[in-house]
Amino acid sequence: MDALKTMAARAGLLWLVLTLGACASVPVTPPWEDLPLRYNVTYTHDPSPRLNVEVVLPPPLAPRLFLFRQPGRASSVVATFGNGSRVELFPRNGQVSVPEGARVLRYHHPLDSSPGGGGRHLFGGMGEGDAWHVAGKAYLLTPGRVTPDLRVELTVSGADALLPWKPDARGVYHLRGEDLIDAGFHAFGGRRCEARVGASVLEVALLGRFTHLSDAELCAWLEQAGREVVTVRKAFPFPRVTVRIVPVPGDDAPGVFGMVQWSSPPSISILVGQDATAASFAKDWVAIHELLHLTHPTLMPRVAWLTEGLATYYTELARARSGRQTSQRAWQELTEGFARGQAAAGSRTMEEVVAEERNFQGIYWTGAFFALHLDVELRRVTHGRARLEDVLELLATRGPTASLEGFGAAVDTVAGQPLFDALLARHLQRPAFSELAPLLENLGVRIDPGGVKLHAAPGSGLREALDGGRTPDDAG
Repeated sequence: MDALKTMAARAGLLWLVLTLGACASVPVTPPWEDLPLRYNVTYTHDPSPRLNVEVVLPPPLAPRLFLFRQPGRASSVVATFGNGSRVELFPRNGQVSVPEGARVLRYHHPLDSSPGGGGRHLFGGMGEGDAWHVAGKAYLLTPGRVTPDLRVELTVSGADALLPWKPDARGVYHLRGEDLIDAGFHAFGGRRCEARVGASVLEVALLGRFTHLSDAELCAWLEQAGREVVTVRKAFPFPRVTVRIVPVPGDDAPGVFGMVQWSSPPSISILVGQDATAASFAKDWVAIHELLHLTHPTLMPRVAWLTEGLATYYTELARARSGRQTSQRAWQELTEGFARGQAAAGSRTMEEVVAEERNFQGIYWTGAFFALHLDVELRRVTHGRARLEDVLELLATRGPTASLEGFGAAVDTVAGQPLFDALLARHLQRPAFSELAPLLENLGVRIDPGGVKLHAAPGSGLREALDGGRTPDDAG
């Protein structure tokens, strides 16, 4: 009997050990991993335009180091603990060390930095009245270490907001960690319109008053630019993109400046002269240039000469292909741009020029010339069966980002042979634009004192394929 009891006891112990072992093998999810990092953003105009931000930290293992990725306007952050006590924290170089046990962080981001109103800073805040523009990275206090699986919720109150992302039915934005790194441009207040390009939509925030332009005319301008993007890509690259239009007082230029932020999806902001007219949009290049950035992947690490070169090159071709400018005018714009780039480059090699971060004319137009030469070579080696646009289509199937090496590999795939590295090495090691004159001559582009003339040449048929062939050759 005692032996039976002993065996039963051992069996019970074995069952308990196996049961506990089975339980231990199943990972238990800590409760804080189910809780998102939450931002509650409130726009207020009292006493001046600003964003009041509340960051609710997920307990108990909340991040200890936070930072403003573009610091400057939030002078302090107030941390509140579970027992209701508070402590004021002061950012140092944008960094905020959060004490253990803090549950909520609160701070203010002034949108208007000037004493008299009308602050003008594309990232920190610019606008008028109750219509304001700001970059997400300027006002969002984010964890110093952001992981891909970080869950984030964000709400906005006090103004109609246009953010890169879409909220759910309750008005909550559900974000990922990467959205805090590339938070894009945000708009608070203003008016709204939509521009449609095929099945895609551009959601537009109009952030201020214009002297001569109606909201419909502004949206029609963006729609035209969107249709021109489709002369480069088979379809508009994203189903939804947000655009913010901000007036510049005292200016009548249709496009003063523009920028794309690589949020997901990308967000675009364009400064437009407050006194611009609808007629002036016919010659504008800023909107189409910014939208053309959507046609290529984000290059990581950044390769400004290539991305800006692609957009600059296609800005002229797309306007010719759509009929907004003649082929002759497109080549006039390209050759004048190449001349500006050549003046900025001097006798330096392409490698030296593109390494100068602030040499914008050199970087943009050196890149545009390389894009032209690459497009010509792709068409030449494939006997017209492939073109640079095919490289962009292929890259689009490989994800939103690419490296320079990945871009080159896509070129070689489209070409059906090694092409990219040899052509790039040739350009990098020689004085920038040293191959421009013979290339233009072969294409039948002659630069005369009175302007560009297009004439019959061995490559004039290829040139017509580039620009759409809307202007016949000038045999004279």
